[in-house]
Amino acid sequence: MARVKSKPREAVIQSSGNVFADLGFADAEERQTEVKLAVAIHELLQRHRVSQSEAGRQLGINQPKVSALLNYRLEGFFVERLMHF
Repeated sequence: MARVKSKPREAVIQSSGNVFADLGFADAEERQTEVKLAVAIHELLQRHRVSQSEAGRQLGINQPKVSALLNYRLEGFFVERLMHF
């Protein structure tokens, strides 16, 4: 039976709690806040079983933007806008 060579182990670094800071983004805190707000919005819409079309009407955005928000594609969504929702 052939012996399998093991790869050298890479060092494991504990997260700071903010993946964006760990990846070196300058705006890490803002990005993390945006994601937390998007998660809260997503949970609310799921809990109340609101369709994307209805969510768009309530939030004042179109359905494709609701879809982007629910899929965490947050380009164009800033903290202030998400807090307004």
